[in-house]
Amino acid sequence: MIKVEHLSRRYGDFVAVKDVSFEIGHGEIVGLLGHNGAGKTTIMKMITGYLEPSDGQIWFNQQPFDEAPSQAKSHIGYLPENLPVYPDLTVADYLLFTARLRGLEGQEGLQAVRRAISDTELEAKVLSPIATLSRGYKQRVGVAQAILHNPRLLILDEPTNGLDPQQTQAMRTLLKRLSANATVVLSTHIMQEVEAICDRVLMMRQGEMVLDERLENLRQAGALLVSTSLAPAQWQQLRLSGLNFRQDQLVQDHASVSASGQQHRYDYRLHLESGLSSETVNELAASLNSVLHQQGAQTYQLSPERRDLESLFREVNEGREVSHAA
Repeated sequence: MIKVEHLSRRYGDFVAVKDVSFEIGHGEIVGLLGHNGAGKTTIMKMITGYLEPSDGQIWFNQQPFDEAPSQAKSHIGYLPENLPVYPDLTVADYLLFTARLRGLEGQEGLQAVRRAISDTELEAKVLSPIATLSRGYKQRVGVAQAILHNPRLLILDEPTNGLDPQQTQAMRTLLKRLSANATVVLSTHIMQEVEAICDRVLMMRQGEMVLDERLENLRQAGALLVSTSLAPAQWQQLRLSGLNFRQDQLVQDHASVSASGQQHRYDYRLHLESGLSSETVNELAASLNSVLHQQGAQTYQLSPERRDLESLFREVNEGREVSHAA
């Protein structure tokens, strides 16, 4: 769908985006993350043709963007951070005007406007001047104009900004449905939004791409968390060398009381080799459980350790190496 090769953008001596490359396929929902000033908005403006790159090339449907920019733009829907609305117009008039700009005239334009209003749940505000709308409703008007023409590439900068929880859930559902026929690039500072709807994460730091990975891979376990009755002395004697993890860290050692009487419980953390699939991690957990059972130990908990996106974002922006990153 879209391919970016060695993209850079300079403003005099300031480099806003530096040598960024990535490729996004049809139907993907990709989250673009980074602190303010990381280069996210600059990249989105270059992809939409609003801003010309200083260096590099953008490909849209295997064709250089600059060879047929008008054709590429006709397939792109864009919601910038600053809403592109006319406050004096009603919602209906604004969307009809936008439809005409997209070449949607007459009955075709009316049908496109009706569909966009329905998708963004704006029926109650169709005849209201945009200036009278709440921030949440204005945001929905912005999304409506971006999807009027059934774009093949939809680029949204903070699409849920100002929405209440119910509206946010409706927006998530809409974006997932749109991804059946379009590629969606979503920039947001809300990590829960990315975790809820995105397939993949691109992270920017100081104008550079520092992470490009599928969300399911980022969530993969870096360790197994084990709670068992096996004491540390016996734990160190277990033969786990063939199971693709290390037993070099005892997280904590505490006692708990079971229903049948006094029972000690010990918590351990096993470091996994990088790049293991979920299936392999599950097989390792089953193997470890068998080893503990052979030792006559009780297993109270055995589960993969999961990382949340907020922790990962913090790791990346502190400059620490992140496992599973491409």
